[in-house]
Amino acid sequence: MRKTAMTEESRIKPVLCVVTSAHVKGETGISTGFWMAELTHPLAKLQDAGIPVEFASIQGGQPPIDGFDLNDPVNARFWADPAFRRAIRGTSRLADVDASHYSAIFFAGGHGTMWDFPQSEAVQRVTREIYEGGDIVSAVCRGPAALVNVRLSDGKHLVAGKKLAAFTNAEEADMHATDIVPFLLASALVDHGAVHQLGDNWTVKVVTDGRLITGQNPQSAAGVGEALRDALLA
Repeated sequence: MRKTAMTEESRIKPVLCVVTSAHVKGETGISTGFWMAELTHPLAKLQDAGIPVEFASIQGGQPPIDGFDLNDPVNARFWADPAFRRAIRGTSRLADVDASHYSAIFFAGGHGTMWDFPQSEAVQRVTREIYEGGDIVSAVCRGPAALVNVRLSDGKHLVAGKKLAAFTNAEEADMHATDIVPFLLASALVDHGAVHQLGDNWTVKVVTDGRLITGQNPQSAAGVGEALRDALLA
């Protein structure tokens, strides 16, 4: 992956792409991590537009990868790129990042997010600081687990009153994971005031509400990347 520096033409600060560090699904012992295409598909849209990116995870270092499918040409493109491989091996620890350095934050999905995103103080701090700094918060599939407990400085949940998309309860049931996950993501977001906009299972659904950009499922990952790219270049 080529490293894209800020240019006179863009003047866009990097997008911080955040992935889970959770490598098992709770007490089940079943391996998990971030879903590869939910990172690479948005990343392709940003990279092709010359928008710089940086990577972080909850614990830093090499995050666990799920959905490792090299028959997906976008996954294969990035996995063949030594710079991408190095960047993924050496993600920053989210607690160490300076939110003011970024134009947006993007949370990739994967089952692991359900265990380490919601309770992370770093997730809550960095997301709040980026959003209150006038920048963009984005996520796809189970990535919006990061948003469940984020409160703004006035004490209100960031998602309260906002339209968003996220992995649906019906899709979780389709995965036979309702009894595995620690909570149902869509229900938790609605409980904190979100206006959940859901599409049919496994269809593209991307929702933009001001500086919040979200997508429902893996099929929506590229669309979230496109919406984020367009917002940054506007």
